[in-house]
Amino acid sequence: MSEIIKDEHSDEWYFAQDSYILSETDSRGLILYANDLFCEIAGYKLEELIGQPHNIVRHPDMPRIAFKGLWDDIQTKGFWTGIVKNQRKDGGYYWVDATALRKIHGDGTVTYLSIRRVPNRAHVKSCVALYSKLKSAE
Repeated sequence: MSEIIKDEHSDEWYFAQDSYILSETDSRGLILYANDLFCEIAGYKLEELIGQPHNIVRHPDMPRIAFKGLWDDIQTKGFWTGIVKNQRKDGGYYWVDATALRKIHGDGTVTYLSIRRVPNRAHVKSCVALYSKLKSAE
């Protein structure tokens, strides 16, 4: 049984409250790993994702400054958290409460792990207004 459902009145998709979307990228942002839920909610097969830039799921409603903040935080703190609107392969979308972490491996290579869960709907509502305002200022 699928862990995701589509809203019958919009192009928004949802995943189960107790589920996590996981992915890992290399230092250039290319996908190294994606769990089954990532593939399902994004509408891609794993083979289509591996080696692709993680921004393959970036929704055009997301302001550029949000991702600048993400990279600034990861470089200075080693992690970032925030609410993100992602785009599915079919043009639909889904919201996530994301945490991105920098991983430094024993051999010195750096990868980035992203863990996403269901966001609080009040936070999503706030982000819709904020991101719209930020996009209009770009």
